[in-house]
Amino acid sequence: MIPELLSALPLTLAIMFVALVAGFVLAIMATVLRVRRIPVLSQLADLYVSYARSVPVVLQLFVAFYGLPVVVGLFGMKDFITPTLASMVGLSLYHGGYLSEVIRPAYLAVERGQHDAADSLGYTFRQKITRIAGPQALHIGLPGYGNAVIYMIHNVALVMYIGAADVMATAHLIMERSYNQYQFGTYLVLGVIYSMLCLISWLIIRFFELRFARYHSKTAPAKIKLTASI
Repeated sequence: MIPELLSALPLTLAIMFVALVAGFVLAIMATVLRVRRIPVLSQLADLYVSYARSVPVVLQLFVAFYGLPVVVGLFGMKDFITPTLASMVGLSLYHGGYLSEVIRPAYLAVERGQHDAADSLGYTFRQKITRIAGPQALHIGLPGYGNAVIYMIHNVALVMYIGAADVMATAHLIMERSYNQYQFGTYLVLGVIYSMLCLISWLIIRFFELRFARYHSKTAPAKIKLTASI
């Protein structure tokens, strides 16, 4: 049982990794559009974030699974969509919208004096994000990002409902094959697997939190001085 469950773990991790990376990119794009308040595009970004945050994740997966073939079918690629690909797209859209509401408040929480200091030095918006506001927002938003990663680990278990052969789907196949004789043991192993994934993710996020905390404790005096001089 355990070897069979572990054999499905790479696919589960692949879906999760793609969703985390693609979702992060979508979150950055949505956050920039919402912060800059670009006409039409900002409203579309608000609508996307509202959809990702208000619609249940399992329903978003169904929308991706049944909606993507309709969209790509217009270009003659209907058979291109697989349950795995639909899972990646659905979870990426969810994660991007959810994470945008972590990044945007973190950016807005940066002291106004830091933005004014960057503007007075002639920084462009891109330079201000990468050199001034971005690093500080990253420190502020890192705990929220850690929660988003944990939620992603939980929600990746839902991809079995659209046919992706992840760890959860494999567990159900094992139980059906044994006429549900080992339900408790199977779910217990699943609990250990997901707990380990969450623990590893938490340790990684915690490591970066401590690194950023030490960095900001060293640079805080210089930051305050810069703000005061402006």
